[in-house]
Amino acid sequence: MTAFTIDQLVIPATIDAPDAAGFIEMTHVRNEIEADTVGNRDLCYEPAELLPNWQDSYQPQTCLVARVDGRIVARAIYQAPIEEDSKDAWLAIEVLPAFRRRGIGSALYERLVAMCAADDRTVQQGYFIHKGADGSEQLPSPTGFGSVPLDNPETRFLLERGFALEQVERMSRLALPVDETEFARLFDSALAAAGEDYRLVRWTGRTPEQWVSDIALLHQRMSTDAPAAGLEVNEENWDDDRVRTIDDRQEESPRTMLLTVAEHVPSGRLAGFTELSVPAELERPVEQQDTLVLKEHRGHRLGMLLKLANLQYLAETHPGHPSVTTFNAEENRRMLDVNEAIGFVAVGYGGGWKKDTGVS
Repeated sequence: MTAFTIDQLVIPATIDAPDAAGFIEMTHVRNEIEADTVGNRDLCYEPAELLPNWQDSYQPQTCLVARVDGRIVARAIYQAPIEEDSKDAWLAIEVLPAFRRRGIGSALYERLVAMCAADDRTVQQGYFIHKGADGSEQLPSPTGFGSVPLDNPETRFLLERGFALEQVERMSRLALPVDETEFARLFDSALAAAGEDYRLVRWTGRTPEQWVSDIALLHQRMSTDAPAAGLEVNEENWDDDRVRTIDDRQEESPRTMLLTVAEHVPSGRLAGFTELSVPAELERPVEQQDTLVLKEHRGHRLGMLLKLANLQYLAETHPGHPSVTTFNAEENRRMLDVNEAIGFVAVGYGGGWKKDTGVS
């Protein structure tokens, strides 16, 4: 039996702080684990890029790390939503391949269970990336869309602890640059479908003052309008202060966020938005983050128009990156249809898992 210790990781104020060494090491361990799972380094983050995510007071997280001979070999994440009456906690456990099957993941999970009990969190859930296993028996999603390998270690780990698969997410990649002729055809068609009632606005950096409240609404609706299947999702509370807090966090990151929004001209309000997170190094992929069109504005091909316009913005301002990666729920056919038409291809899958300990 391997001897190991578990303790809570210190989150430093800055990446240059004297106590930042553990966070930096944890980030490198995270990257090695996820690279092993997906087969490449598309999901890797630099410590300075990841740190702002751990300083978000609206989504507080606790990180536990397991050490063997002083070296971090695994981590676990506990995130309890701050919304009133929420009963869920979002969990993650990752162990370096060479240190699996030694009781480390189980011990980390027991610590997370204790944290849930202390906070009276009766719903444990999380998204877990599943390593590809071609030809293996599959566990289908209850949504009817997608599946994950049944015999993979992470699947067995979750099933043995009473978790149920609720949703499958697809990881997709778009190779850059895109075909200019096909891009122009898709863009012109989407622009014509949107008509004169919508116009595109784009920016980098802090949210323009006139759009702060609208961006807050879009983020709040993102928490309820995106498909969640059987997972427990709280409606997040967004206001101008929260948007400005996000702006502050992004200014601290080496990454650049590109936003394109669709303004509904008759009302002067935003109808949708999309985000691209761009690393400084050209050899690294760009990350497609949130995309949302408000339900009352759907049917005008705004999702397609927004994504294409932001890719155009990327090509103009940050050319040379190899690809764009994104995650979408498998049942979100509207957005997957858009992605596939643009040229995204599936490269991996994750599962949304839930365990309700409050069920009698």
